[in-house]
Amino acid sequence: MTDAIKKCSATETAACCCIDVGTVMDNTDCTASWSEWFPQRQDAEAKAARLTERARQVESEPCVIDVRFSDVDQGVQLDIDFTFSCQAETLIFQLGLR
Repeated sequence: MTDAIKKCSATETAACCCIDVGTVMDNTDCTASWSEWFPQRQDAEAKAARLTERARQVESEPCVIDVRFSDVDQGVQLDIDFTFSCQAETLIFQLGLR
């Protein structure tokens, strides 16, 4: 039994090892983050635009997007946070990036 299940009050079914979805997704983690280094700022900006477009396709209510560019190591560091209105949208967004 994992620590996650020990901490929850979920009732498991021995036959299928199922747990209630509310145990896994409780709407406390609605932010997805992305960090990546680029040799040029225009590459980082293009990536931020693509990620923003994907977030807009998932959102049911406006997603709060915080984009940060930092000049580092002869390039640009992109750090971006996407805060969705619910954890399900966050998960859908993250799975879509794989």
